Amino acid sequence: MNLDYLVIAPHPDDAELGMAGAILKFKAEGKKVGILDLTSGEPTPHGSLEIRARETQAATEILGIDWRGNLGLPNRSLEPTLEARAKLAGVIRELRPKWLFAPYWVDAHPDHVAATELIEAARFWAKLSKTDMPGQPWHPQRIYNYYCVHLKQAPQPAFILDISEFWEKKLAAIRCYESQFVTGRATEPPTFIDNLRDEAAYWGKAIGTKFGEPFACREPLGIRSLENLV
Repeated sequence: MNLDYLVIAPHPDDAELGMAGAILKFKAEGKKVGILDLTSGEPTPHGSLEIRARETQAATEILGIDWRGNLGLPNRSLEPTLEARAKLAGVIRELRPKWLFAPYWVDAHPDHVAATELIEAARFWAKLSKTDMPGQPWHPQRIYNYYCVHLKQAPQPAFILDISEFWEKKLAAIRCYESQFVTGRATEPPTFIDNLRDEAAYWGKAIGTKFGEPFACREPLGIRSLENLV
């Protein structure tokens, strides 16, 4: 399979939280999109492997993506080891995505920081020749970073994507993860979902739309025209 975009997430639900609106937008534009979760996300207070698998499947169906996999790395102790790098690079070589999406590189969650370091190293390794990794050498053109952070930050994104048309469907995908975002959460406003909506509205306001998702990039962005700028 040749994907247009591969979203790589430390845990199931991170891709949905950070960029489900973008994923839905990409699919509406006819792009082939995949998600690779690096870990199972377990253990958590109200989850289990079986519960998380059901929740992930439900969210995947809402997103309508072309492929989803799990690398099976350890939750809570994710590290950018050489073994993990080779494993991830092998998936990249087999799926051959044009772009990668990774978590933002500054975070309080060690798994998120390790994931981004791992993704950047695996992107480089994926293009190597004379290796026993599966598939043929492949080098994704870009890595873009979505925000799904555990720090109270005021980010300065490289760009903000208008997801107004897809907000309700993004919310439906996030609600699939009931064990993470409903069970055991405060029910008095502002709830976790209330805060998500406020954040999306903030980013939408920044570009004159209803809802938005911010993205970062370590490299300069190139554009062919100003026509599509909001």
